[in-house]
Amino acid sequence: MVNPPPVLNTVPTDTWVAAAWEDFLTFADDPTLVSGRFYYDEGCMRIEMSPLGSAHGQDNSVVSTVIVLYAAMKNIAIKELTNTSFRKARLQEAQPDIAYYVGKNLRFPPRNNAPVNLNELDPPTLVVEVAASSLEDDSNRKQKLYQRMGVQEYWVVDVNAGKVIVSCLTPTQSHFIRESQVLPGLDINLVEEALKRSQTEDDGAISRWLIATLNQQ
Repeated sequence: MVNPPPVLNTVPTDTWVAAAWEDFLTFADDPTLVSGRFYYDEGCMRIEMSPLGSAHGQDNSVVSTVIVLYAAMKNIAIKELTNTSFRKARLQEAQPDIAYYVGKNLRFPPRNNAPVNLNELDPPTLVVEVAASSLEDDSNRKQKLYQRMGVQEYWVVDVNAGKVIVSCLTPTQSHFIRESQVLPGLDINLVEEALKRSQTEDDGAISRWLIATLNQQ
């Protein structure tokens, strides 16, 4: 007798639970759950179904603006992917808020609606998670997931504190940094100042301030 697939309302959301890869796929590939976000690592899955508020959305936009403007003005090749799934079959899957391929000779993922296949392509260079209600998980379990995935630099934006926690990742180690290594010269204090300004200034004003500041460097 074939066991029926697991039912969503029997699986806790916004927490890690043990799951076989095949069970994880019943959720991650279900088009009716398109609003969910899915993570898998070492035989455990996490399904995030919590709604995202304006604070999360604003901080996501500000960080994206800082990174892309900085790369443009410093002539750093970059490709941004928002809310994209990255899949290494049977091992890992993640759907970060923002991910970037950075550096020369970029190889863009195929333009389709399938998860980026990390069995065929490199993982993103930089990953950003915006943590409004998931700070503990973003700072710990997800960091280990991205480290195993091969991501070089990982940012966690603490929405409530207006801080950005940045880790340089290698396959065996991680350490905190205050200047990006994949975007050389980018001071994380600049990112935090942009987040602070966004609470009272519009996006155009922040962009103009960024351009003026970067032109002085």
